[in-house]
Amino acid sequence: MEIKNRSASYEYFIEEKFDAGMVLTGTEVKAIRDGRVSFNDSYCLIDHNELYIKGLHISPYEYGSYANHNPTRERKLLLKKKELGKIQQKLKEKGYTIIPLSIYFNERGYAKMKIGMGKGKKLHDKR
Repeated sequence: MEIKNRSASYEYFIEEKFDAGMVLTGTEVKAIRDGRVSFNDSYCLIDHNELYIKGLHISPYEYGSYANHNPTRERKLLLKKKELGKIQQKLKEKGYTIIPLSIYFNERGYAKMKIGMGKGKKLHDKR
């Protein structure tokens, strides 16, 4: 099962893609398996050589108890140091940004996020 950010390819030219692991709590994983994720206003940023995603809305798990999660908390993404360095080099160029493309589960059952390096489209490109 894969949950896609449909507006990403409409808003940006995606040039390079990376697969990042996600640091999640148990109720977040269960909510993602139910497909209760919204990419509206979500974006990635680099802070102290670590990659984070902000604004990703994972709805609270309906059967979760007191241990339920905050829906829009900042979540850490896991990448190799070499990939993170490559992303930081691209971000120094004008117009590049990190876009969350999709969330999926790999064959081992881990939640992964596909992110892309993108350049914003102009209004006349959005056809």
